Amino acid sequence: MRIADHANVWGTRHPIPRTPPISATASPRAVAKKLDGKLTAATIRKEVAAEIAKMVEAKGESSRPGLAVVIVGDRKDSQTYVRSKRRACDEVGIQSFGFELPGDCTQEELEEIVDELNSRNDVHGILVQLPLPDHIDSERLLDRIKLEKDVDGFHPLNIGRLCMSGRRPPLFIPCTPKGCVELLDRYGIEIEGKSAVVIGRSNIVGLPVAMLLMHRNATVTICHSRTIDTKEKVQEADIVIAACGRAQFVKAEWLKPGAVVIDVGINAVEDATKTKGYRLVGDVDYERAADVASYITPVPGGVGPMTIAMLLSNTLRACKQQNGDE
Repeated sequence: MRIADHANVWGTRHPIPRTPPISATASPRAVAKKLDGKLTAATIRKEVAAEIAKMVEAKGESSRPGLAVVIVGDRKDSQTYVRSKRRACDEVGIQSFGFELPGDCTQEELEEIVDELNSRNDVHGILVQLPLPDHIDSERLLDRIKLEKDVDGFHPLNIGRLCMSGRRPPLFIPCTPKGCVELLDRYGIEIEGKSAVVIGRSNIVGLPVAMLLMHRNATVTICHSRTIDTKEKVQEADIVIAACGRAQFVKAEWLKPGAVVIDVGINAVEDATKTKGYRLVGDVDYERAADVASYITPVPGGVGPMTIAMLLSNTLRACKQQNGDE
């Protein structure tokens, strides 16, 4: 089985149907069907692992993809994300190279590391874990990563190409937006002609996922902190992608019956019944929204695993491009 490449989320439906196609405006169900990102990501990881194994068998160990991850400081959430990415790399056969720097490192030190990684033939993808400390110019640093190694998809040329029609597509699409659309495809959910609302306008998720949906011929509305009638706009949507970083912001009564809901948010809320004193919730009131939506992602276990799966897919693609195989 061929892994999904960026063409699947740029301008075409997924070529291999996983389930019978459904409408994003299907009849309402008593309980929404879960869009299982954890299960879907496991399938994608198997596909990536199989292709890597085949490539290494045919061309030798020097053809194995390599991903470098740079982390600055001791943020626990960033460290957790990096550990997850390294475990995923090990699982599929991608070499991972870790670079951990103290929070007070300089811009120059970071740039030297990026320059070194740009020149290494065994490193096909470079990921700088965000957010960076305030004294670091993140934009300047990310711009320094070679376009062909920008597996996070944040280089201005990749983002610029994503925002243009009729031009060469980006080499890489940001992993979380790509994962959102891939999840819709893997469940056979129609995008073309549908009304989609994206809540949030960040450069990391909101804007790129809106562009991906538009390239797939959805009619897209972006809501943000200054939108006056967010509820009314959401009520008209066949597809809702919530990425605003506000716990349980989207209420069940906001949703059109049968809407498909992708919840990108992950927020900690106090919960005395939990050992850690908190639980994780999304930007959507999941329990009540599940009574209205036709399909919905859980938090956790929805978009998060898909983000890592898309990083692995992008890294494999980068390796193939740099080795002249694509």
